[in-house]
Amino acid sequence: MNDIDVLVVGAGTTGLTLALQAHDHGALVRIVERRPEPFRASRAMVMHPRTLELLRPLGVTDALLERGDTSPAARLHLRSRVVPVEIDRLDLPGTAFPHLLLIRQADVEAVLTAALAERGVGVDRGAELVRVARLRHGGARAVLRHRNGEPDENVLCRYLVGCDGAASRVRTSVGGWLGGDYAQEVVLADLEIGPPSSPAPPATLEPGVAHVVVGRRGLVFLFNIGERATWRMLATRRAGADRQPFGEPGPPVPVTELQRLLDESGLPARIEHLAWSAQVRLQHRIASRFGRGPLFLAGDAAHVHSPAGAQGMNAGIHDAVNLGWKLGFASVAARRSGAHLEARIERAPGQRRPQQPGSALLESYAQERRPADLAVLRLTHLLYWAEASLHPLAQLGRAVLVPLAAPLVPWLLRRRRLTAAGVRTLAQFRLRYARSVLSVDVRASLTPVRGALARHGLRPGSRVADTLVRCEGRRVRAHELMATPGVHIFLQADARQLPDRLRAPLVHVHRLDDRPGTGMLVVRPDGYAAVRAPVLDEYRLAAWLGLVGLVDG
Repeated sequence: MNDIDVLVVGAGTTGLTLALQAHDHGALVRIVERRPEPFRASRAMVMHPRTLELLRPLGVTDALLERGDTSPAARLHLRSRVVPVEIDRLDLPGTAFPHLLLIRQADVEAVLTAALAERGVGVDRGAELVRVARLRHGGARAVLRHRNGEPDENVLCRYLVGCDGAASRVRTSVGGWLGGDYAQEVVLADLEIGPPSSPAPPATLEPGVAHVVVGRRGLVFLFNIGERATWRMLATRRAGADRQPFGEPGPPVPVTELQRLLDESGLPARIEHLAWSAQVRLQHRIASRFGRGPLFLAGDAAHVHSPAGAQGMNAGIHDAVNLGWKLGFASVAARRSGAHLEARIERAPGQRRPQQPGSALLESYAQERRPADLAVLRLTHLLYWAEASLHPLAQLGRAVLVPLAAPLVPWLLRRRRLTAAGVRTLAQFRLRYARSVLSVDVRASLTPVRGALARHGLRPGSRVADTLVRCEGRRVRAHELMATPGVHIFLQADARQLPDRLRAPLVHVHRLDDRPGTGMLVVRPDGYAAVRAPVLDEYRLAAWLGLVGLVDG
């Protein structure tokens, strides 16, 4: 017997999202975190629109939008030229969130923690995973050590997910760690600044906006969303000889060093008060495997990269949403089949235990997410080389080519479609799971079928856009219909009714009155198209619902 379905190790944004997604899709979840206190300095500051879409069915987007800034403004400093950058509304049709969201990682964690608490799931803080083992007959055993001095706790679970960062203990039981180290490190600080002291009238930094400097030696950011002071500073510099653990805040940085970085950037700022600082070593690595039996990896435990492109928190949430619903459905299927499964084992004690329910579903996590995360890692590696590398070519580009191109920047920023294309790439709007076992395209037969859904339109594995449709006599956005956990089945106006045997608590059916035809489209809980067919194909639909564990196969 298992104590719980899913044990989540790590209560960062990835772990909290995964626990919430798994719970809302039927799993009994427990989440543990070795840190005794919830606060830690935020390193992630930007949430992409696709990430907001993924979180919408969990009911947390309104709270996130209230805490963040949907129209962040920045000033790009290129030598003596200052280019204003206004990012209020992007040219992104087909989404309810056509903007970036500037928000502290700590605020995201607070919103997700509150959502879990509303569901009766608390974060068990001060509980550190010290040992994990896969069990012979399925499931895993975890040993937790509590800071309050209680005896070590043994926890049995069907599935265990390591969301415990770059130094993941779970990863040592799953696979290798491939990649390398960067020659640069990031410096973080919360501080108060004032104008520099000089005989001439001092220049000042415009308040209420972010300031970005692209210099020969790297990047310097000043965000006005500090947590212990008004300004958060982020800068890159050559890594020192003091080797600290990757991904963990290291020793504080002297105020003289921080001031030197500001002076070299050319920003007219003098540090008046330093509230907090740390240095963070950087690496670019990915796990050789994202899962092994009942053990899985997500977020920084599975892949780490530079802060370029603001991908860390976002990619981790993508992992969590993808894996969470699969663990939830697999847990429900395992509980449903448990009684007759045990009876079969008792009747045939000499036979091997049958394959766990949902095994193919869970294998699809690594099949889908590892290539996607590898592509993100390669993108951030390229961006970081251009932004902060100490390679002579990269330094030459930042020192010479960037200033020469500065007059073109305002013109480029006014090209809304060009800006939107870059955001679409960073936000993973174009990501497809075309080769996934969960992506099924039912070809049209030789007999013509009205609607031609099998030959045109959305392809399985692609993101479903937020289009305007008519359903049950009202005009509504597709993502509003999908804003609840579960599988969503869209039927064209003339399609047959869904049989009762294929209905389940987490299966939602929507008939589109303004889409003539007889076809169907099945959408996964993470908003990707799964099955497309020219008619309501009961056989293939039942097979897919059985594959994900919603009906008995």
